[in-house]
This record gives sequence, C-alpha cells and structure tokens, in this order.
Amino acid sequence: MPTNLPPPTYTGPVQRNASTVIDAPLEKVWAAVIDFPSYPQWRSQVVTDKNKNPLPDQTPVEGAYLVMKVHIPPSLDDSIPTISAFEQITHVQPDLHRVAWKSLLPSWLVKAERWQAVSATEDGKTLYESREIFAGSGAYAIKLFISGDLEKSFVAQAEGLKAYVEGQA
Repeated sequence: MPTNLPPPTYTGPVQRNASTVIDAPLEKVWAAVIDFPSYPQWRSQVVTDKNKNPLPDQTPVEGAYLVMKVHIPPSLDDSIPTISAFEQITHVQPDLHRVAWKSLLPSWLVKAERWQAVSATEDGKTLYESREIFAGSGAYAIKLFISGDLEKSFVAQAEGLKAYVEGQA
C-alpha cells in the first residue's frame, strides 16, 4: 500500500511509525485527526500561542503551537503522570490530508518532526499513518531509555484514533 507521508528530510537514530486501516471514510478520519479538542478522548493535545495559552480556535494552522500531554508508556489513566511537550505546527495540508509539527527543543539536542497522514484505500476505508524521526545528541538518550515505550505509544495512538472514529456511528 503506498504511503501518503512525505519523504523524510533528515535521519536520526530513532524513527517511530504507526499505521492502521480505519473502517471509515477518508474525510471522517481527517476531521478527527485535525480536531484537536477531541484528542483528550484518545490523546491530549491543545493548540496554543507561544506563551502556551490555548487559542479560541483549535483548528491547526501552520505556525501555531501545541501543548501535548502524553503517557509513555501509553495510558488513558489520568492518575498516571504525563510528559508535557511544546511543539510548533509546521504543515497543515488539507488537500493532501497531512499535518505535521516539530519539537521546539534546540535541534542539536533533539530534532523531531511528527507527521500524520490519511489516504483512501481501494475498499473505501482509510489508511492512517504517523512517523516521527528523532535526531540530535538527545535522540540517543531517547533510544536508550524510552524507545520501546515510545513505539508502544505510537501504536496506541493509532489504535486510539481507530477506536474513536469507528465508534462514531
């Protein structure tokens, strides 16, 4: 099955990917991917300004920022501590059904860009894909300490999106 993700622009010691086929139309899955306010139902993510204040319009736009709360390893249990990440939206491509954001850490420490894409399958379902590449000196610590749990988190996020969209009748 062909990918809808763009070719990587750099390499690093850690690359995480996830994909799943979702039994729903392309536009329904795309709407869920860019509906950041719905993420707490399956992932915590909020569009903010550079001072981390939530924006009234949560529609992702290039140049806006994201505050994400993630569980590594994956969990939807709010009693488990989360890791907070502050990112910047780099690409919103509705015509291609792709969105991306990057880490705001110094790139010599951790360079990371996360892509999400959806595409129609021949049988009318939707392929969801996600990829993040970690480079920089800190990527080696990621590889050493959380690489396995990070992989589980990517898979859980794809499965969470699938369950969320397919559960909307």
